[in-house]
Amino acid sequence: MRARSTPLETDTPAEKARKPDPVLRRLDVLAGTWDIKGRESGIDGEINGQVTFEWMEGGFFLIQHVDIDHKGQKIRGIEIIGYDDATGSFTSHFYDNLGNISEYVWEVSRNTLTIWGGYVGSPARLKGRFSDGGNTITGSWEWPGGGYTAVMTRVKSKKSNE
Repeated sequence: MRARSTPLETDTPAEKARKPDPVLRRLDVLAGTWDIKGRESGIDGEINGQVTFEWMEGGFFLIQHVDIDHKGQKIRGIEIIGYDDATGSFTSHFYDNLGNISEYVWEVSRNTLTIWGGYVGSPARLKGRFSDGGNTITGSWEWPGGGYTAVMTRVKSKKSNE
């Protein structure tokens, strides 16, 4: 990603006044707080919790705050999602309370959400579909040897990055 956290003294006035790429507007469908309910396939275990997506000041990054219970394991984390204009994709880094760092590639359209683990085409992925006016996402995480189905229901909307 080419965005810098602070302008450099050598930046031109145009670079100092940089605006978020309009493609970031596709992520507006995620802004808000969502309840998550799911079940892991083949295993007696529930996934429950809440995630909140909010725009970082400046509008260059969408931040996801995660607070879920995955079969009795409390997982809290933060994910930072941005647009990489070099690859033309939304990429993210996720950090959790267990010390894990994960990378993802996001594909977001009006009706679908795909999150790839690490790279597009990865066997680890979420495939979801928006319904109920964009307030419900139904989908499945899949990875070699497992996965789970989940429903995310929006409980609170947030402002866009405008």
